[in-house]
Amino acid sequence: MRVYPPNEDALLHHHQALTDVLKGWILEARGLGLSYGKISQELDIPQSTVVSFLERFQKRGSEENLHSTGRPRKTSAQFDHYLIRTALVDTNVSNAALHDITNSAVSTSTIRRRLREDHIQKWRAVKRALLTEEQAAKHLKWVREHSNCTQKFWERVLWSDEYAVQKDSDGQILWVFRHENQREKYAPKNIRGREKGGRLFQMIWGCFVGTKLGPIAFIEGTVNTDVYITLLQDTLIPFIDAIIADGTTDIVFQQDNASPHVSKKTCTWFDTAMSEHGFCMDGMATEFT
Repeated sequence: MRVYPPNEDALLHHHQALTDVLKGWILEARGLGLSYGKISQELDIPQSTVVSFLERFQKRGSEENLHSTGRPRKTSAQFDHYLIRTALVDTNVSNAALHDITNSAVSTSTIRRRLREDHIQKWRAVKRALLTEEQAAKHLKWVREHSNCTQKFWERVLWSDEYAVQKDSDGQILWVFRHENQREKYAPKNIRGREKGGRLFQMIWGCFVGTKLGPIAFIEGTVNTDVYITLLQDTLIPFIDAIIADGTTDIVFQQDNASPHVSKKTCTWFDTAMSEHGFCMDGMATEFT
């Protein structure tokens, strides 16, 4: 998305000092009862300039400008606002590209300074799985449904999942414009999604309950119903038996709704395993997949 700028002359016009003639006309027009808007229209200058000048004149009793120190500011407040708005829309553009997009008459160094004045700088984009709106809604729904569960309850939940450890095919670093806050850090436009396609690949399965870490299983190939049941029988059940023997009771097994997890054959296996080994699932399966 590109935000095209207004005319550069209009952005910088009100930063030019008022001439003595213009000051005299403003005072005369105001003395005749003309409104700020009418004066602005008649003299073709911004209304904010008219208001600012008259307020200074009333306060100081003189139309003379105060002596200013340092180099005059090269950009107007309007341009600064436009620059900030554009940077926060196209967050991944470079400083040079931002210079071109805004049709700026100042250097890229000045652009960086203006952004830093608003506490905006380039940050490295975080890598996260990009969720669809439907997936995000399911995450939020699940969290809200379990927000009142006690710590004692969570200490009995046995979490499990598979994960494909895969080399990211894109090693390029993405830098984005943003403020230093969590909301902008994790905004979808500021996240670099993980891209697959590398040659290194390994599927693993793991679990834990409370502070007790379970075993990690390395899986060859993909996970189907038979592979998953074998994995649970050989890896999960011995761990459950061990933590029950160690004093953890009323274990609630947690998994997501991946197809091998909820197939008819897997559900039948769980019915038998729960009755024989003393754990439950309690309808907590998440619907994130």
